[in-house]
Amino acid sequence: TSEKLAGDVRKQMETVPVNEISKSSIERNSGIFIARNDDEAFELANDIAPEHIEIDDERYLDKVNNAGSVFIGKYSPNAIGDYCSGPNHVLPTGKAARYTGGLTVNDFVKVITVQSLTKEGLKAIANTGMRIASLEGLKGHKDSIARRIE
Repeated sequence: TSEKLAGDVRKQMETVPVNEISKSSIERNSGIFIARNDDEAFELANDIAPEHIEIDDERYLDKVNNAGSVFIGKYSPNAIGDYCSGPNHVLPTGKAARYTGGLTVNDFVKVITVQSLTKEGLKAIANTGMRIASLEGLKGHKDSIARRIE
């Protein structure tokens, strides 16, 4: 919401040395937006779903719905999160923060789901399963349920 801050960021970007890959990425994938108010700013930020977001105060934390990592206050720079204070530097990019967070140990765990129903249990939910299978146009799925409860 600050034109002064936007101007300061523009000036700083002109002085920061970047390699060609970074320069190309910045030109293609970045921008400076000046919102009319905080609500508009957070609406835009949540749409962008940034890898990192810095907010001035913890009171705004509940307005952040989509971000890989949140940094609160002027003493919490993103670089410290990347290297020292955060869980890691592998965060969602390309709006992926809309549906996932940063890399965790859970990403290295293989999960296998297991189901075991009794005939009575299957009968209790069979109609729901057959209805969904029908709506999806999967006759084989519907028949695999129907044959088991006959």
